[in-house]
Amino acid sequence: MDRDYSKITPADAPWLTSSSAKAVCDAIAIGGFQIYYVGGCVRNALLGAPVSDVDMSTNATPQEVIALVKAAGLKAVPTGIEHGTITVVADGSGYEVTTFRRDVETDGRRAVVAFSDDISDDARRRDFTMNALYADASGNVIDPLGGLDDLRARHVRFIEDAETRIREDYLRTLRYFRFHAWYGDTSGGMNEEALAAIASNLDGLETLSAERVGSELKKLLKAGDPSRSLAAMAQIGVLGTILPGADIRFTLLMIHSESVLSYVPNWLGRLVSLGGSNAPERLRLSKVQQREYDSIRAASFGDISLLETAFENGVEVAKQAYLIRCAIAEALPEVAYIEQLSEAAVQKFPVAAADLMPTYQGPALGVRLAQLKSAWIASGFKMTREELISKPASQ
Repeated sequence: MDRDYSKITPADAPWLTSSSAKAVCDAIAIGGFQIYYVGGCVRNALLGAPVSDVDMSTNATPQEVIALVKAAGLKAVPTGIEHGTITVVADGSGYEVTTFRRDVETDGRRAVVAFSDDISDDARRRDFTMNALYADASGNVIDPLGGLDDLRARHVRFIEDAETRIREDYLRTLRYFRFHAWYGDTSGGMNEEALAAIASNLDGLETLSAERVGSELKKLLKAGDPSRSLAAMAQIGVLGTILPGADIRFTLLMIHSESVLSYVPNWLGRLVSLGGSNAPERLRLSKVQQREYDSIRAASFGDISLLETAFENGVEVAKQAYLIRCAIAEALPEVAYIEQLSEAAVQKFPVAAADLMPTYQGPALGVRLAQLKSAWIASGFKMTREELISKPASQ
């Protein structure tokens, strides 16, 4: 049965009937204003995909929103009031309510906006047609710009003129490829107008902050199959602009292996496989992310045993390194070996420092422990405590 794209239902949008969302909608509507769900929550509900954030849009001004929700006993937080956004808290849940807007001035990174009472103005300042979808409190979909046809076809298309949309915010270039990977028809081609506009505006990517670029690339690499997006990014120069020296060859093979084995993607493993110059700094990885990136990279391109890697750093680091090594060798990973990595990760080294004292102390104790641990790992974790302790130091 074909999906009905004219309406979202509680089956795909449980928040539609939640008391908190209804309270926010009622508070705005009672003042005589329009209030709609907007953007990603509507798009994903229509696609049957998970929804993370529920945003709303209204023709009420921020001051009117504040007054109305306070009168209804709800909390109003002016999180982005200069851009028309008020976070309304109801029953512990927060909803961003933003006044209809139109762009007055843009510089490729940020925009000066003016408030509007026309939903079409608000729709035109968005990036893609599939994101310019609205739904009223009953779930009826409002489509000012024909985005439903694109959504049905899984066609990611810039609103009106692609080049204009990109120059308003150069991050939209990366968002285009990310949206294609998540929501587009990955078996077909991409919008030629979009690709041409992107290729003509590569310099704009260099104006973006490392944090914004890193956030978008992370979301892209988390997609199930971003192969076509990565290939297009490499072909027209986007990838080389944001991550000089990156090469998609190993990444595409890695993605194929993940698909064959039904593995959940690890975006950091995929990032390591891309290579490139100083990726952690260029993408402003967190300290935790950089440590995992460095661990995967060292295990992937070093000569250390992956069983040892699994024991020392955990199975995920070892598994990602194994997938990358297989990609380099143009071979599919073996499930049996991945099971061995899982077993290695939960082993407990049977020798403690106290077992070697007082014969070994100080630096010599550390050296001896390291030697025995290496021998234990080399044995496939089979040597017993007694066998290890009795092992001659020269061996």
